[in-house]
Amino acid sequence: MKWLSKIFKSGAGSSRGVSTGEEQPQFIGDENMVWRAPFRSLDDRPRASKEKEELDRAIALSLTEDLKRPNGYRWRTETDDDLARSLRDSFNSAPYPSYAPREYYPRGYRTCAGCKREIGYGNYLGCMGSFFHPECFRCHACGYPITEHEFSLSGRDTYHKSCFKELTHPKCEVCHQFIPTNGVGLIEYRCHPFWSQKYCPSHEHDYTSRCCSCERLESVNTQYFSLGDGRSLCLECMESAIMDTGDCQPLYHAIRDYYEGMNMRIDQQIPMLLVERQALNEAIEGEKHGFHHMPETRGLCLSEEQTVTSILKRPRMERRGLVGIRTQPQKLIRRCEVTAILVLYGLPRLLTGAILAHELMHGWLRLNDYRNLRPEVEEGICQVLSHMWLESEVMPTSRNNIPSSSTASTSSSSSTWSYGPSTSSYGPSIPASSTSSSSKKGGKSSVENKLGEFFMHQIAHDASPAYGGGYRSAMAAVNKYGLRRTLDHIRYTGTFPE
Repeated sequence: MKWLSKIFKSGAGSSRGVSTGEEQPQFIGDENMVWRAPFRSLDDRPRASKEKEELDRAIALSLTEDLKRPNGYRWRTETDDDLARSLRDSFNSAPYPSYAPREYYPRGYRTCAGCKREIGYGNYLGCMGSFFHPECFRCHACGYPITEHEFSLSGRDTYHKSCFKELTHPKCEVCHQFIPTNGVGLIEYRCHPFWSQKYCPSHEHDYTSRCCSCERLESVNTQYFSLGDGRSLCLECMESAIMDTGDCQPLYHAIRDYYEGMNMRIDQQIPMLLVERQALNEAIEGEKHGFHHMPETRGLCLSEEQTVTSILKRPRMERRGLVGIRTQPQKLIRRCEVTAILVLYGLPRLLTGAILAHELMHGWLRLNDYRNLRPEVEEGICQVLSHMWLESEVMPTSRNNIPSSSTASTSSSSSTWSYGPSTSSYGPSIPASSTSSSSKKGGKSSVENKLGEFFMHQIAHDASPAYGGGYRSAMAAVNKYGLRRTLDHIRYTGTFPE
């Protein structure tokens, strides 16, 4: 070792380093600790003291050179420590204490933030002011050590970049891939306002199937059923779908009973038919008047005589879609202001019922001589009745204990019109016939209830001026004045009460 050669220098050599009166600072290891020797005159110290000083300096210089080795570590053994200590202790006559500390490399000054043990003399990593053994620097997600040059941070938690992306980068719920960034490096995606289904913007234009009922896009791990007319239906909506005119009759009569329970009885026997998309579009073209919601019309209150092709027998469900559908043309004769009510086939029960409630309100208005109404007034009040029926099916308990009164007397038990200003008291009580037939096979499932909530959401948030704006204006009037007074005001003024 270099410091041994300095110990055995001749006396002339030890007196060769003449000082200007002050020793230079000594740097010990990578701690940069400065220790200054006390000011002493050369004439005041004995030879033994000067030799001891040379010894201490040699040891300090040797330790400094060792600490400059790669990775900031020195190769130090217990033999080196014992030899240095014995040589230093051999000079016991020093008149003043040594200027260097007894321990030149303090042990335990680095503690691993992972295992909480002393790091010692091995390799280590530094991050956020803490030190780690390489094997203790681990991903907070998968628990494996991070060996890559780059990693991700969230707060004080460390992650592999791939694990962090898996946790934070949104995935498309249609293709199940990471949603790509746009041209400026931002993650851009679409999200359904009710179902919160997140998907890549490209799926709106790449012919991905969309359920014609609930509007959700078809995922790669699900299968939608084709209705054969350009529409697709998801499995959840298919569970309660009504496929032919015969299946729809109980629901149609239940909604007529619902109207009767609100003192809005319809005495005329109005035919109701389930039809295909093409037949409904042809009927719309043959209708001389009426306002229709574009781009998709699902129901029609017909007032002209026409021949309409209806669904006679429900199709079979096979792997490739629905097959075996049987249709029958039917001549519709006008016997009153309403010829028939047409509804698109293949829709869930609650959506079919909402359409029937809407179209029956059109029929009720025409049969009761509500003429020449503006689209936002007529469509708005029809949407209110549709929403009210859905609410009675999805949340039937909300109709319990509703205060009701007639236009003649508030104590009348025969009328169920409500004048309450609260949102829960604008509607009628529920007829027993409606609640008893709320489902084809008993009570509704949670899936069907969720669909009903979505259809209510669709009505309330429709952006069209006639259907959406009209509904919100009509609902505000009904909440404030009640349904009967609102209808009376529409009859005499053609507008909603302010």
